[in-house]
Amino acid sequence: MVKEISKKDKTSMVIDREKVAEAQAILGTTTLAETVDRALDEVIALQARRRLMDRIRRSKTGGIGPTPEELRRLREP
Repeated sequence: MVKEISKKDKTSMVIDREKVAEAQAILGTTTLAETVDRALDEVIALQARRRLMDRIRRSKTGGIGPTPEELRRLREP
């Protein structure tokens, strides 16, 4: 699936072709640009998952929802 990039930017960089090949196999991508873009998406998604896990760990209920007491209060007329 080809994705439209929000702002295209050309750049030059030194890159490890073996890592690119491994990432392409994992991500199912074919071009260098697509691989880099998908890898960046994965890093951003990973950070979102980490934030969610931190939120769950810090919660009083061990989850991300309301506590049982809050649920009872919310259900009251």
